Parts: sequence; C-alpha cells; structure tokens
Amino acid sequence: MNYLTAGESHGPQLTGILEGIPAGMHIDVDEVNEMLAARQGGYGRGNRQKIEHDVVEIVGGVRHSKTLGSPIALVVKNRDHAHWSEIMDPISPETPENTLRQVNRPRPGHADLVGGMKYGHHDLRNVLERSSARETAMRVAIGAICKQLLNQLDIQIVGHVEQVGPIAANENSSLNVSEIEQAISENDLRIIDQSQIQPIHELIDQTKRDGNTLGGVVRVVATNVPAGLGSYIGWDTKLDAKMAAAVMGVNAIKGVEIGDGFDAAASLGSNVMDEIAWQKSEGFDRLSDHLGGFEGGMTNGMPVVIKAAMKPIPTLYKALQSVDIETKETMKANVERSDTTAIVPASIVVESVVAIELVKAITDTFDGSNLLRLRSQIQEYRNEFKNF
Repeated sequence: MNYLTAGESHGPQLTGILEGIPAGMHIDVDEVNEMLAARQGGYGRGNRQKIEHDVVEIVGGVRHSKTLGSPIALVVKNRDHAHWSEIMDPISPETPENTLRQVNRPRPGHADLVGGMKYGHHDLRNVLERSSARETAMRVAIGAICKQLLNQLDIQIVGHVEQVGPIAANENSSLNVSEIEQAISENDLRIIDQSQIQPIHELIDQTKRDGNTLGGVVRVVATNVPAGLGSYIGWDTKLDAKMAAAVMGVNAIKGVEIGDGFDAAASLGSNVMDEIAWQKSEGFDRLSDHLGGFEGGMTNGMPVVIKAAMKPIPTLYKALQSVDIETKETMKANVERSDTTAIVPASIVVESVVAIELVKAITDTFDGSNLLRLRSQIQEYRNEFKNF
C-alpha cells in the first residue's frame, strides 16, 4: 500500500491517492469526515478553523460505497482559497496584484529559509504553502480509511494528548482503547486526566495573550495487532523503524518514543524486558508491555504504544528576529495566521500515520487484493501463531 498527497495550504484543494486498499471494503464517508472535523477542533486552535470545514470527496476507486481495489482518489477543498484565488492561481503569470502577500522574512523554526535556499524560491510563500500542516488534513482522510480497514480486521487504534507544554495529563494511561476513547470524548483537549482540563485551558489562554505557542506529547495505542508484522532480517524491514519515520514525518514532531522509550534507558534490564508466558487457550503472551509491542523490529502481539513530542508552532504573533532575504536587514519574522497550540490535531494526525503504517505492514504480509481473503488469511495466521 502506498499513498501520495498534493496541494498547498491556500491552494484550491488537497488531493490524495491511496493505492493498495483491498476490494470489497465498505467506506463510511461520515467517519472520515468526523476525523477531519476532529482534526480541526481542540482548544488552542486559530481562526482559520472557523473558515475551513473539511469534507472529503471520493472521486475514484470506490463505487456504491465499496472499494474496487483500484487507487482511491480523494479531494478536500480549501474554502479559504476564495480569499487567495489570485495569489495562489496555478496558471496566471505573476503580476504586482497577485504577489502582494510575498514572504521574505523567514520564521525561525520553519521550513521557510532553508526551503527557499534549496529550491531557489525568493518568495518564501512557495515554501510555506506546502510545508504547512494544512497538508495533514489529507493524511487524516487517508488514515481514516486505513483505520476503517483495521476495524474490519479487529484491530483498534486511538490517539490522545498526554502533555501540553509542561503540564502532564497522563494518569490512567493503562486504559484500553475503548476506555481512552470515552475519556477523551469528554473534553476538548483529548486528554484522559479530566483534572487537568482547567489548568491546561489557563495555560493556553495565557500563552495566547503572550503571543507565544505551546507544544506537547501525544500517544497512540493500537491493540490486537497480529504478532510478526515487520522483520528482524534487515534494518529497513523493521516495522518500529518505519513507524518512527512516519511519525517524524508529521509537522513539528521532534521526538518519537516506542513503549517506555527514553525511560527504559535509565532502567535495569530486568525492569524493562517483557517476560514471556504461555496459556494453552491463547498461546504465547507477555506479562508487561514496556517495549511497546515490538521485539526485534516485529510486533509481538502486545499493544503497540507510540509517543511523539511536538515542538511549539514556529509562527509567533510576537515575532522573533529574522533577516530579510533580499536586503539582508535584521527584521522581525513574517507572521502568518496560526494556532496557539496544535497538540490536539497532532494526536489525530499521529494516530492516522500509525494506522497507515499498520495497514502497509498488513498488506505487505498478506494478500490485500480482497477484504474477505485478507480477513481469512489473518485469522489463519493468528491461529498458527497461537498453536506455535
């Protein structure tokens, strides 16, 4: 399975091509749109989310709500493009009128400057339009379809916020997927620990008044994942490595942790390794999940647990020092419309890319041409492992 996205933040639309989803799977468009809406929500979001109301259009690969096995083509329109149609017109030549919103003072921490240097753009809008996290809307749409496939295979997955700025909200992180989903549905921060809602709201409000931004930590849990996805035979076949790369590919993510991650580095081996047990009815199991569902680059049947650290958004309303790329004068960086924090949508985006990587691993391991065949093969595979 592979996918590709295209489109700019203020362009006409985001476009996605998803190849390798089995034929015969029912697509619930409402569920996709619910995830897109959730990505736009969350405390600390900016004014653009009042303009955009993301809705996916499926324009290929699906008929009568069922996948055909051919590439699925997806479109998410950018409503804000109506205000940018001349500036972002793909065809018309440059004029003084349509280059009014040029960007020449790069933002520290953003792709602006290095992207302009690499691709030879002196209007840095050419960089920021694609490097914007707006692109993740399409990854969420694709991830939502992958999540539906995982559900068809009895695999559950959820992402939630574990920390906002310095405030941790990770109590009861041992809950199962259904319990996590219930807990995070009760607040606009996607946190489990309800006692931290007010302190985090106050932190976000004060940060906004200060013209500053916040990052945080998100956590994804996937359960009932078959053992043996991935491989130990080569560095590039390890599924945990692929997962880490996919999560690092999400905008503003600066760290990835699997299982106990960095805490394991300060622990003794006897406290970190997941001891092995066996039951006649279930086969092999682990007594803990410190390693986050992976051993030797392969899933081991335990819950897959992945955390991601998101840096604060680099667009600050109290802009930091920059340099005009034409005059070389020291000036304040450009200011673009932005959020105080995007940690809530980050939890949904990271959940989406983990779902995508799980589906990739499954369709690499089994015949993904047809859903019924795929389900049958996975069931046989599970039985084989249980009887090992």
